Amino acid sequence: MQCDILTLFPEMVANVVSHSIVKRAQDKGLVSIRIHNIRDFSDDRHRVADDTSYGGGSGMIMKAEPIFRAVEALGHERSQLRMIAPSPQGRPFTQRLAQALSRESRRLVWICGHYEGLDERVLIRLEPEEISLGDYVLTGGELPALVMIDAAVRLVSGVVGDPASVERDSFAEPLLDFPHYTKPRTVRGHQVPDVLLSGNHEAIRRWRRKEALRNTYCKRPDLLQQESLTQEDQRLLSDISQERECRGGTPVSPREGGG
Repeated sequence: MQCDILTLFPEMVANVVSHSIVKRAQDKGLVSIRIHNIRDFSDDRHRVADDTSYGGGSGMIMKAEPIFRAVEALGHERSQLRMIAPSPQGRPFTQRLAQALSRESRRLVWICGHYEGLDERVLIRLEPEEISLGDYVLTGGELPALVMIDAAVRLVSGVVGDPASVERDSFAEPLLDFPHYTKPRTVRGHQVPDVLLSGNHEAIRRWRRKEALRNTYCKRPDLLQQESLTQEDQRLLSDISQERECRGGTPVSPREGGG
């Protein structure tokens, strides 16, 4: 997985990608991340890469030419690049999209807007994919780019030591994850469920499936409407709807929960 990040704030980005799993992925040679300061491609002696908006209005707009030059300096044909512009106007970022990015053979280029955004001619000429983390506005595109990179990097083969841990993640399928516990057995009066200590692998599997369904039923019932539930899932969901026990969510009716 090869990534280039075009930004006005390279130090901000460098600090994040030099830690944890993303750093280890680079150390293993599984991921390449290059950071480019857009200001370096400005023809202004003060390295200015933004200006006021035509037509008036508050805030500054990032200039197009420095971004064009930064992309050209990558030294790749347009067909070899997959360009992404984080934007609240874009399509939602999902686990499925993270998986696609992790398998992408082209270089991934994130163009991080800032202030009031990019000159529209960047979008017209370069046609980057606009991708959104949600219906809200951040100061710039750096944080969304880092979120997307983090989500994709951990899915690259060989990055995470135990591949099964990635396969079990929330959204790896259209269900949230089941609860996890570690030592000690009792923490401030709260005990690990007995089934997890039983050694009965089938009982553990069934408990985990039920709790994944319960988490989804309580917190994100909309996901259950997308899930093709097995007969076992239907029975477990029926039990959950009768128990009506939720943590961190609001119980919903079986119809609303998709059961």
